[in-house]
This record gives sequence, structure tokens and C-alpha cells, in this order.
Amino acid sequence: MRHRKRNNHLGRKSAHRGAMLSNMATSLIMHKRIFTTVPKAKELRKFVEPIITVSKEDTTNARRNAFSKLQNKYAVTELFQTVSQKVGDRPGGYTRIIKTGNRLGDNASMCFIELVDFNENMLSESTTKKARTRRSRRGGGSAAGAETDAKATDAKATKKESSKKDTSNAKSEAKIKETKEVKEPVEVKETEVAVEEATEVKETEAKEETKEENKETESSDN
Repeated sequence: MRHRKRNNHLGRKSAHRGAMLSNMATSLIMHKRIFTTVPKAKELRKFVEPIITVSKEDTTNARRNAFSKLQNKYAVTELFQTVSQKVGDRPGGYTRIIKTGNRLGDNASMCFIELVDFNENMLSESTTKKARTRRSRRGGGSAAGAETDAKATDAKATKKESSKKDTSNAKSEAKIKETKEVKEPVEVKETEVAVEEATEVKETEAKEETKEENKETESSDN
């Protein structure tokens, strides 16, 4: 019985399977991306990622271990000179599998397997994307949730301040209009009063003149 034996034999004996995975790992290290079936890619990922982890320490023992798996000195030099320097800060997960659909003929599921740090397009997209924050519904939220809450409160405060400024400006404009409207009728009334006073002065002067004329006529008659 095959209980707890979860490895995929890929329809090959152990020697054939080991040689195939060694050749595929060499091709992946040299070309950074290869096109294969999904089951082979999954087995290759389990085979090549421990070798890349070993290559982070450039020692003679590490080079011998890598060469015992790859059996290719050019792949070993490429691994220790370029690949290990690029993936030095990554704690595992050096490969990515991208499914491309099924193959014509036998309808096998196909994919690309590539080294993550050598795909410049994916790296540029990941850097340009904004950091997404999540709000937790619990009382003790995360730091990201606290930052988003602080930003929201700041935005609300700025909105309130702007609305207050708008209302104060509107009130001041209304007051200015009212004062203008009040000043205009006051000025009109003042002009009317001045005209009335002038007419009264003229009337009194005319009355005094008529009185003097009457007195002169009376004196001349006597």
C-alpha cells in the first residue's frame, strides 16, 4: 500500500526523474523562466528552492552540494554569482508558477515557472501598487487601521473648518450688504431734510421782504 507517499513520480523511475529535475533546474537557473507542465513545475519547485537557499552562503561546501544536484558547473557559477545575490533578502518562495491553459493534443495543463526576482514587469507593478489597509471591527485595531482612522478624522476636521470659514464669510458678506442698504436710505433722508430746510429759509426771507415792503408803502402814504 502507498499510504503517506505523496510524491508525484511523474511516470518515471527515480533515476530518470532525478535527471529530468536536474536538467530542468539547470535550465531555470540559466534562463530564469521555462515552459513546462504544472505537475513537473510543482516537483521542480520542491527540487530547486532548497538549492537556491544553500547558495546564499558562498562556501566550498555549498558549491559542492549544489553541483551534486545540478551536475553543471556553469549553472553553479550562475547560481552563486547572480541568483543568490538577487534573492539574498527573500526568505523562501523564490519561484512563481503562472498557468497558461491546456496543451493541444493531450490536453495537459501547461504553465511558466520563473524566478520571482528576475521578472522586472511584476516587480515594477508591485512597487507602484498602493499599500492596502484593513480596518478591524474589533476594539483593538491594528496599526494600519489606526492610521486610516486618524486620516479620516483629520479629513473630517478639515471639512468642518472649511465649512465654518464658508459660513463666516457668507455672514460677513450679508452684514456688508445690510449696512450698504441701510446707509443708502439714510443718505436720501438727509438730502430731503436739507432741501426742506432750504425751502423754509427761502419762504421766511420772502415773508420778511413782503413785510418790509408793506411798511414802506404805509410810511409813504402817511
